[in-house]
Amino acid sequence: MKKISSSLAIAGMFILGTTTAMAQDSAAAEESIGFTQVLKEQFIQGGPAFMGIVLLCLILGLAVAIERIIYLNMASTNSSKLKQQVEDALASGGVEAAKEVCRNTKGPVASIYYQGLDRVGEGLDSAEKAVVAYGGVQMGQLEKNVSWLSLFIAIAPMLGFMGTVIGMIQAFQKIAAVGNLSASLIAGDIQVALLTTVFGLITAIILQIFYNYIIAKIDSIVNDMEDSSISLIDMLAAHKK
Repeated sequence: MKKISSSLAIAGMFILGTTTAMAQDSAAAEESIGFTQVLKEQFIQGGPAFMGIVLLCLILGLAVAIERIIYLNMASTNSSKLKQQVEDALASGGVEAAKEVCRNTKGPVASIYYQGLDRVGEGLDSAEKAVVAYGGVQMGQLEKNVSWLSLFIAIAPMLGFMGTVIGMIQAFQKIAAVGNLSASLIAGDIQVALLTTVFGLITAIILQIFYNYIIAKIDSIVNDMEDSSISLIDMLAAHKK
């Protein structure tokens, strides 16, 4: 009997624990669904005209930001390792061996090295000019489409403010038509008008975080390119001697 009672107690604890876990999961699901539903309702209440444009700014901005982050991460190179490989190749196999190392390495630093090595036969001045010119080209590639991201950051809150102003104008027109200043009369219109500003500011904040990360990444790569260019010219000068 004791064994049966113990087994029943264990089974009861298991059922109770399972029921509690299922209840917690159900509550979490209801909370998630509730938040999504509230967000959808607030978005619809803001009006499709301005809220749709703000949402489009968010989608396009995130697309640009993700594309730039992927490109910049692929463009990042271990410049110290590349410098050592090029230096060893110059010492052992000459310019052609160093160019082969650069061809097999991705990133703007390797491309700059290749351009300098390709023009070293025309003199150090030509190699330096090629490095500087191609560095400008690579910088332009790094900053490609970033201006669109800054545009979306600027235009999203502006659209929100415009929606708010238009909503306030409509609220005051209703007051003028009714002739009675009642808070309940215009509270709904003011709430709807302010929603566009809220969503516009949220969009701008999200995109601003991505923008700052991208700018910091570009600055890091550009500084790496400048340091590598100086190192390349010094290597070529030493190799010429």
